[in-house]
Amino acid sequence: MAATALLLSGCQSSPGQQDGPMGAWSEDPMHGAPPITQGLDAAGLSTLLSAELAGQRGDYRYASQGYLEAAQRYNDPALAERATFAARFGNEAALIEAAARRWRELAPQAEAPNRLLAAFSLQRGDWLDSLEQRLAIVEAGGHGDVAAFAEIAVAEEAPLRLIAQQLREHLARPNADQLPHHSDVLLGTALIEATLGDTALAQPRLDHVEALDPESASLWLVKARLALEVEDYPAAQRAAQQGLELAPDDVRFILLLAQAEIRLNNIRAAEVQTDALLESHSGNEDLRLSLAQLYLEEGHPAPAQRLLQPLIGQPEVPNLAYYLLGEITQAQGDTDNALLYYRQVSEGDEFLPARAAAAEMLIEADRLLDARAFLRIERMRFDRYFTELVMLEVQLLDEIDQTEEANALLDREISRTPDDASLLYMRAMRRWAAGDIAGMEQDLRQILRSDPDNAEALNALGYTLADLNVPGRLDEALALIERAYQADPGNPAVLDSMGWVYYRLGEPQKALPWLERAYAQLPDPEVAAHLAEVLQSLGRIDEARQLLQRIMQRTDQHPQIDELLERHPELSPGMRPERTPSDTP
Repeated sequence: MAATALLLSGCQSSPGQQDGPMGAWSEDPMHGAPPITQGLDAAGLSTLLSAELAGQRGDYRYASQGYLEAAQRYNDPALAERATFAARFGNEAALIEAAARRWRELAPQAEAPNRLLAAFSLQRGDWLDSLEQRLAIVEAGGHGDVAAFAEIAVAEEAPLRLIAQQLREHLARPNADQLPHHSDVLLGTALIEATLGDTALAQPRLDHVEALDPESASLWLVKARLALEVEDYPAAQRAAQQGLELAPDDVRFILLLAQAEIRLNNIRAAEVQTDALLESHSGNEDLRLSLAQLYLEEGHPAPAQRLLQPLIGQPEVPNLAYYLLGEITQAQGDTDNALLYYRQVSEGDEFLPARAAAAEMLIEADRLLDARAFLRIERMRFDRYFTELVMLEVQLLDEIDQTEEANALLDREISRTPDDASLLYMRAMRRWAAGDIAGMEQDLRQILRSDPDNAEALNALGYTLADLNVPGRLDEALALIERAYQADPGNPAVLDSMGWVYYRLGEPQKALPWLERAYAQLPDPEVAAHLAEVLQSLGRIDEARQLLQRIMQRTDQHPQIDELLERHPELSPGMRPERTPSDTP
């Protein structure tokens, strides 16, 4: 009771004056203290301690956010670095990128953040930004892996002319040839130029690299490819042999050497050589399969079949072997045996391509009923692939203008599996394409009844309501997109939708950062069109025009941009920049 009375009396005492060891003090003893300009204040210390504790208990997202907040507060690159690594442990893509960008801002010469940002840009298809990060590494004295980047760019059909232009601009800079990894940039540039057919530019660069680094296996790889490109097959043969001596385990040289022999029409010599190489790489199934694919691509199925046959007798036959034998047998006109090979392909990467090839083969042989029966049986045999096989059959029916049959199939299978989100989403998109917005909404609502946090369905419905500017439903669209964002905050499609719905609500300033984030992750024509329209509404016409010009240089097909330019011709890249009063003479 005495303790309770004491507590109550304490609560009832005046808060204005309290006694301390130095006597009475005012309510805020730090009121007149100068601001903290270095070291940790209470809020900063609390943030860092919370981040440390979060990391220790495995909550890496919270830890990364805390470190990043501290890095923003104290401009310390070590904190940004810690935020980046915490985000990587948590596999939080958006956080990794944000932390890496802050790290780079605070430590421009650091190589690690540029590498991370280059990788992120590459993942989202922003080739020029990825290259920019790599060249920044080169200019800081590091190895930017430009040649490796160029190989990926060639394989993925990136905007090679723009990449070549960016590389040439780097090479034209003063003292670029003095950088430690200059030869890597030269090599990457030569590879891009060779692919573009600019062999007159590529060859001198390769000669320069050979003078700088003749032991580079990558050099001989590009030389062999360039020689094949210009149909100098003996030179390709020599370059591949040179590379093979430097990197005897690199199967790419084996394939290039075989390709050179085939192009020289030395099929028997190519077979003898590849047999010897296979013997020295005994047990290398991947090499055998790659060589078989090479012979097939070069129009020589017999050697390909000979290479594949030994694999058939093994206890575990690679799926690719069955798939390639199906292709060979199909090319020989033996449809039924080809079908047997395709059916032998079990679950894995080749499963769906094999079923697609088999069904297409039967359709081409005027056996549509057999093709559909085959796919129906496969759905029963492989329940795991049920949805994908239904979608495949729908696609094949569409391709032969059997749209009603495709719709009937989809309706029938959805009636059997009414909660199949993928089939419902497919039907929703087909209904949208047909102008049946009510039907689309019905299917998306069905998905959300089973899975209320399905970000794809939430975003599709919210975006559609916003894009169509459905009267009285924009607030509903915003609520749907907000739920999609909560479910999948790193999805650039959701970020784009968020920006677009704010624009439709008449808040372009609020829309802008969402669309900028979306475009940074997904620089495609649709997002670019949205961002440009918002910039235009804010009076930033020159920026909008430049954005559209960049994206139109990168892509041949851009219907959303074409539609935007019809409504706003002043955004056309050919228009003269807007003049401001200060520009007037």
